[in-house]
Amino acid sequence: MDPKDIEYFRGVLNQSLDEILQQGQATLEDMTDTNEVYADPADRATAESDRAFTLRLRDRERKLIKKIQQALKRIEDGEFGICAECGEEIGIARLKARPVTTQCINCKSKQEDDERVRGD
Repeated sequence: MDPKDIEYFRGVLNQSLDEILQQGQATLEDMTDTNEVYADPADRATAESDRAFTLRLRDRERKLIKKIQQALKRIEDGEFGICAECGEEIGIARLKARPVTTQCINCKSKQEDDERVRGD
């Protein structure tokens, strides 16, 4: 992969990381600012459900933050874009679709097929 591509992916990963961190901060501010009292139990249940959903999203994003940080480390180590399974280059199209990936499409497809057979 040429340096121009590496810089492109570094930018994409850093931008994603910044966006997730900003959303997380906004969620924290929203959660600390709401001391609302609900007259209707259905309104309270809806608000609690919305909060729970938001927290699940933030938990998924927390996991994505780790993957982004690992991808940025692979860039620094010169390992970005190399399949962890077979050692071949991961295609640019796959990296554009999922820049945090560690597997080429062939190895990922094989892994998913194996999981289906095992029932994971």
